[in-house]
Amino acid sequence: MSLTQEPPRQPLDSSPPTDPAGRRPGGRHIGWEPLVRRLHFYAGILIAPFLIVAVVSGGLYALAPGLEKVVYREQLHTDSTGQARPVADQIRAAMATRPDLALSAVRPAAAPGDTTRVLFDDPSLGESERMAVFVDPVTARPVGELVSYGSAGALPLRTWISQLHRHLHLGEPGRVYSELAASWLWVIALAGLALWIARYRRMRRDRKARLISVDRSTGGRARTLNWHGAVGVWIVVGVLFLSATGLTWSRFAGDNIGELRQALSWTTPSVSTSLDDSATSAGAHSGHGDHTPGHDGAGGAAVADAVGQVDSVLAVADRIGVTDDVEVSVPTGPATAFTVAETRRPWQFSPNSVSIDGATGHVVDVSWFADWPLAAQLTTWGIALHMGLLFGLVNQIALLLLAIGLLAVIVRGYQMWWQRRPRRADRFLAVGRPPLRGAWRGVPVTTIAAVIVIVAAVGWFIPLLGISLAAFILVDGAVGYANQLRRKRS
Repeated sequence: MSLTQEPPRQPLDSSPPTDPAGRRPGGRHIGWEPLVRRLHFYAGILIAPFLIVAVVSGGLYALAPGLEKVVYREQLHTDSTGQARPVADQIRAAMATRPDLALSAVRPAAAPGDTTRVLFDDPSLGESERMAVFVDPVTARPVGELVSYGSAGALPLRTWISQLHRHLHLGEPGRVYSELAASWLWVIALAGLALWIARYRRMRRDRKARLISVDRSTGGRARTLNWHGAVGVWIVVGVLFLSATGLTWSRFAGDNIGELRQALSWTTPSVSTSLDDSATSAGAHSGHGDHTPGHDGAGGAAVADAVGQVDSVLAVADRIGVTDDVEVSVPTGPATAFTVAETRRPWQFSPNSVSIDGATGHVVDVSWFADWPLAAQLTTWGIALHMGLLFGLVNQIALLLLAIGLLAVIVRGYQMWWQRRPRRADRFLAVGRPPLRGAWRGVPVTTIAAVIVIVAAVGWFIPLLGISLAAFILVDGAVGYANQLRRKRS
């Protein structure tokens, strides 16, 4: 990566040697390969620790939905049988349990044996967290309460793993680690794929050449390289997907992605919940005014009226086709409609939503997934797939296998680095040398200019990638220059 040039030396990797101009013996120009190899090497060595944390925590997160069902079985399931009580009665039972909190929403039991989840806003909780009271739908008896996080309704175990994966429980500063990992993951993967394919093309006349399988007849570093490359080919598509979807949640690149989606009208549509001040609406809500949330006085009357309308609102939503597992957002004043939205759950490909005037049963607005922009649909599917929700258990197993494969590739990469170390007894703790400097000298000027423009654009859009790459080039160049001065003095 450095513009400085060291005297040629025999590299210790398995690829054929190159001269200072970047050509193989015989004069064949290879230009880009030493540059990409050096980028892949340094990025892999320096970014891999961040990737290991992200991979391990991500693998645990893939197991979390199944673990939740076991750990929180008493809250999520009931053995009661019979006719379910009205949802309004279930909400009132939960409100009696937590009269100190403001009602937010309800997720009615989706199937026999499931509990209803009544959600409350709690100012003592963190961002996107709500207190959930679980109610037996048959007896309308509360069976427990837990903190629920995000639109997926993650419970404490899954939330803890999610926040470890996202920011190491360090809050906003910790998000730098995950964004740095996601920013570099696609670069490392594509660079490695390019090097592996180039190596295969050089060796394909040899019957032992392998692209997607391991040559078990080899040993030592050659076999490690085979494992590293072949497994990398198998997982590269999944790795690129994780990198792309991970960046949508990131702090800096995520903001740029959000602005791009906004500019291209790719944002996820939402339903309007504003009610007109018509005579009908005013008459239907007369006597309640514009109340603030609460359970006392006029505000409490408004909430009580809204709770009494929940079952009729659910019937309207079911009639127009919003029928899957839903969350009903309960309004606290007469100027806002109910929102009934299908929740993130396994095999949910089209989360529709509708807003309904609870007093009149009038449908205020509907958002059909089929009408969303394609980019918004793909984003929704991508997020659900990344979270292990889109295809349920199949999705979670695939993510776990992908995490294991990526971890194996990283470990094999470090193993190759160790296997390239000097073998002298006095250098036992030494590690392998990096690929040769001076890779730019074998690249045409026009290519260098194009690369600089592309890297600058990508670095602006993905800031942590650009900043870390610039820092690496500066440090690497400074080290190379210092080594050059030291050799001249000696």
